Amino acid sequence: MKSLLIHLVVSALLLWLISQLVSGIHFTGFGSALLAALVLGVVNFLVRPILILVTLPITILTLGLFLIVINALMLMLTSALVPGFMVANFLWR
Repeated sequence: MKSLLIHLVVSALLLWLISQLVSGIHFTGFGSALLAALVLGVVNFLVRPILILVTLPITILTLGLFLIVINALMLMLTSALVPGFMVANFLWR
């Protein structure tokens, strides 16, 4: 249980760090970062494998580069589910 909480806090800190580097990702507070880390973990556990399986032909055709799009979609889904976490775009400053 303790390692799960440590993993959650580290994931929230990394999401916050990414929001500092990428101008299109914003948090309203650290609580929303914690909730976003939790929801992103659940989304990656439940939705991502199904999406990878469905898009397997295009992933093979692009030599795995389509997985970047799938990861972006997982972040967009998380931002739709978590209040206080907004993803506008994925462009660098």
